[in-house]
Amino acid sequence: MAEIVLTTFNARFSHPSLGLRYLMANLGPLRERACLMEFDLEKRPEEALEILLKGSPRIIGCAVQVWNHALTRHLATLLKQVRPEVLLVLGGPEVTHLPEDHPLVRLADYRILGAGELIFGALCQAILAGNPPATRDLVAPDIDPAAIALPHAEYDATDLAHRYLYVESSRGCPYRCSFCLSANDAQVRRFPITPFLSGLESLIARGGRHFKFVDRTFNLGERHAGAILDFFLAHLTTTPDLFVHFEMMPDHLPEGLKRRLAAFPAGALQLEVGVQSFEPAVLTAIDRHQENQRVEENLRWLRDHTQAHLHTDLIVGLPGESPERFAAGFDRLRALDPHEIQVGILKRLPGTPLALHTPADFRFDMEPPYELLENERFDFLTLRRFKRFARYWDLVGNSGRFRATLHLAFENRSPFDTFLAFSDWLHATTGQTHQFALPRLTQLLEAGLGAVTGIDPARLSKTLEVDQRSMHNTAKKTAIPTPPRQMRHLPSPYPPSTLEKKENPP
Repeated sequence: MAEIVLTTFNARFSHPSLGLRYLMANLGPLRERACLMEFDLEKRPEEALEILLKGSPRIIGCAVQVWNHALTRHLATLLKQVRPEVLLVLGGPEVTHLPEDHPLVRLADYRILGAGELIFGALCQAILAGNPPATRDLVAPDIDPAAIALPHAEYDATDLAHRYLYVESSRGCPYRCSFCLSANDAQVRRFPITPFLSGLESLIARGGRHFKFVDRTFNLGERHAGAILDFFLAHLTTTPDLFVHFEMMPDHLPEGLKRRLAAFPAGALQLEVGVQSFEPAVLTAIDRHQENQRVEENLRWLRDHTQAHLHTDLIVGLPGESPERFAAGFDRLRALDPHEIQVGILKRLPGTPLALHTPADFRFDMEPPYELLENERFDFLTLRRFKRFARYWDLVGNSGRFRATLHLAFENRSPFDTFLAFSDWLHATTGQTHQFALPRLTQLLEAGLGAVTGIDPARLSKTLEVDQRSMHNTAKKTAIPTPPRQMRHLPSPYPPSTLEKKENPP
């Protein structure tokens, strides 16, 4: 029986909770009296609660994120109906900034505001000693990363074999983007590099292979980032099946980092580059300082001189941006040929500067994920079209399955306008945004692109055949278990990823 149970609903099985593992690692003498129970979004709250209560816990701590808000609220409601004596502690970025009278917050016995690594353990100690705090909201103090026990040892054998291993080497972000919670944490603080690398060493020795860094600006400090890149490059010589993901500032790429990034083999490295917008007036409106020329130069250099998989981001509906200017930005980014362009709808996350100072003409959904409904430049129907565009682009453009076909479709045409026309056709034809089997999607792509572009049907069909042959060609092998989508963007297909095969626990 564990007196303390830490739990959350993860976005999917392969994405474990880094935050809960920090809490476990920093419980000190209470560590042996605690356990971790994670679920994904497919788990019904009543089923999750049954599992949680089997050990008769005294404290349940829930990590709340924007994607699990509704499930956590349902779970908390059930808990307080059937076991009101079990103390519920809520924490995480989603719950930190909700008002005191919010329905989810009212269900909590305690709420931790901010980073909870140290305060959660102290709270549990006080509760179990019979001296619980009198106030519900507990404000976490600023934490020196050097004072935190690292969570690497909290990843178990199942995590190592079937999940991405989330790690962080720094906290904070120098950007003050109004839509981002990191705007509240402008001071970048780095974890001491020696113990951090020792933790990575232990994970690799135990079989860890897929690492996702959650640092908001990994490439900000050249010496710190260089040491981490050197670590992985050294290990790739003896452990070639490593895959590493970093998030980077788009307009900052020192020569020392270029040299290291260029040394990674194909299939081993993914870089997430948040561009968000190319429009100067928009960047000013959201308080984002970005040199667009350097963004283009860096992305072009990364595409030409490295074998990294490039995942880029754009946001629809930012203050000051029109549909036409967003379309121009998409085409500008597409011309740089990143492997993926993730198109997201602007969200008003609680606690962000945008939530505190929302423009008068902006209307957002009041329920998570708090997406923009309309503003002066994007009416509701236009945003619905753009949201479908984003979904279909993810299925077609980002999937890596139809590279030759899209190249043909965009010849002498605007990529955005062309794909938006296809998106409108696809929705009018099917009424669906999900559940497209690949053979049917291929047929729809042939029919839809033919309808909106007028490309010769024989030429379009032959190009789709090229893409289909590429999908099924497994001639080239590698030791690197590249995730499926990244695999499809490689020059030659690689074997299926173990993550694709094992999306559910054994």
